[in-house]
Amino acid sequence: MGLEQFRLLYERAVYAGDAEALTGAERELDALEAATALARGQVLHRRFLHERARPDATPVEDPAELPLFERALALFRAAGDVRGEAEALFWIGCLHQVVRRDNETAVPLLERAARTDDPSTRSEALRHLGTAAFAAGRLDEAREHLKESSRLRRASGELPGVAANLVGLAYVAAAQDRRADAVAALDEAHEIAQGHDAHAVLHDIAEARAAL
Repeated sequence: MGLEQFRLLYERAVYAGDAEALTGAERELDALEAATALARGQVLHRRFLHERARPDATPVEDPAELPLFERALALFRAAGDVRGEAEALFWIGCLHQVVRRDNETAVPLLERAARTDDPSTRSEALRHLGTAAFAAGRLDEAREHLKESSRLRRASGELPGVAANLVGLAYVAAAQDRRADAVAALDEAHEIAQGHDAHAVLHDIAEARAAL
C-alpha cells in the first residue's frame, strides 16, 4: 500500500489504459495525504507541548495544526476509513482540550473518538475524557476512564502510557482522600517509567509527588 501501490496502479493506467487503475491510484494518494496531514498535525502538537514545558514559556498555537487534523478527518471520512476518522476526531478534540483549554468543545469530539474499536485511539480518548472529568470534579468518572485507558494500554504493551495514566489516577486518589492509593500509583508509575526511559513521565511523577 501507499506510494509503491500508487506507482503500480499509475503504471497500469499508463501502459494498459486501465481507467479503474487511475481511480485506485487517486485513492492511494488520498490515503497518503490523510496519514501525512495527521502526522504533521501531531508534530505541531508535540512542539507546542515541548514549548509549554519550558520555564516561563508562553506557547502559542500553530495555526496550521487544526486545518491539518480537519483535512485528515475529511479524507478519512470520504474514504470510509472509520478507524482513521476516529483518530482524527481524537486529535481535534485533543487540540481543543490541551491547546485551547476548551473542554466544552473537546469532550463531544473525544466521546465520539472513544467509540472506536481501535484500542490505541480509544485509550487516548478515554485518558483525555478522564482529564476533563477530573477538571469538572467528577472524580469517580475520571477514575473509571483512566482505569479503562490503562487496561487497554496494558493489553497492547504500551507501558509508558500506563505510567502516565497512573499519575492521573494518583491525583484522583488524592482528591478522594485515598492517600495510600495515590502513593502506590506513583510508585508503580515510577517503576514502569524508569524501566522504559520515559523521562517525561518521570518528570510528571516528581511534580505529582511534590504536589500531593
